[in-house]
Amino acid sequence: MKFRLYLGVVGALLLMASCKDNGGSEVVDVQFVKPSHFPEPVYNFAENEVTTEGFVLGRTLFYDGKLSRDNSISCGSCHQQSAAFTHHGHDLSHGIDDQLGSRNAPPVMNLAWQSTFFWDGGVHDLDLFSLAPIENPVEMDEKLDVVLEKLRNDPRYPPLFNAAFGTPEISTGRLLKALSQFMLMCVSADSDYDRMLLGTGPDLSTEAMAGMETFNQKCASCHSGVLFTDYSFRNNGLNRAFNQDAGRERITLNPEDRFKFKVPSLRNVARTGPYMHDGRYYNLEAVLNYYASGMVDQENLDPLLRKSDGTPGIDLSANEKENIIAFLKTLSDEQFIRNPELAEQ
Repeated sequence: MKFRLYLGVVGALLLMASCKDNGGSEVVDVQFVKPSHFPEPVYNFAENEVTTEGFVLGRTLFYDGKLSRDNSISCGSCHQQSAAFTHHGHDLSHGIDDQLGSRNAPPVMNLAWQSTFFWDGGVHDLDLFSLAPIENPVEMDEKLDVVLEKLRNDPRYPPLFNAAFGTPEISTGRLLKALSQFMLMCVSADSDYDRMLLGTGPDLSTEAMAGMETFNQKCASCHSGVLFTDYSFRNNGLNRAFNQDAGRERITLNPEDRFKFKVPSLRNVARTGPYMHDGRYYNLEAVLNYYASGMVDQENLDPLLRKSDGTPGIDLSANEKENIIAFLKTLSDEQFIRNPELAEQ
């Protein structure tokens, strides 16, 4: 088979090299390459090198409903490429039997730079990440041993596992590593902002440039660097009458972590609404209005979210909000959300 993976102006994120396999079919060499302006990844590729065959297996698994109890819910059900691999339009994820989850589905994007996963950081290894949704009773609600048996009985999979790992054995470790290989290749680094930064595209609009300046002054302490997050956990003052989710405290059992959630990346943020861990805000205007005047004072509110007089919030004028939104829209990566090789085949 022949397929072409995305080559961005920032450099080849997925390298191409056509060759012939033993059967004479044309295949493509897939490799992970760090975008030149990104920091070093934290994922340990020495223990799970991305290969063409592993990527293809991982992509097949990612979009296969067999990972769920009734074979109806795949990873791609709640992580849709057109929405930067989030659950478009849903404040809370919808899973098996159309049950509602308790949190908004975070994007599958730039995971090689993350060392903790989920809104509360409850998983510390990408290779263990997929276990949680597979066995969660309101997401996929399946037992891992049943998933493995389904795959063993599907004639497509033994050859795919053999190609990826050298034998047709289908095991927990191989399943999870293959899924990681696909997700690791979901790299977003080719937005208008990136092209401006690297000098390979035009300057941003006057409004977006003004928004970037305001953003750097008032938002970048948390949404920092080219990944637009420091991956920390912070209490951002949400009204808890709406949702009592304790956040990070559920993992650490430390009262100081109550209501703290991971700072999300803002890449593709114009595509990933609704916003906040519970999806309570449906557009960027509502988010900025909240930070300007809607925050609730709480004991462990992050100190960066207090104004100079000690009250919660960020001073933002109407014009500054408009300009920030213009800037945030430049973080959309059209190549990423349209790359056919990241889509279901």
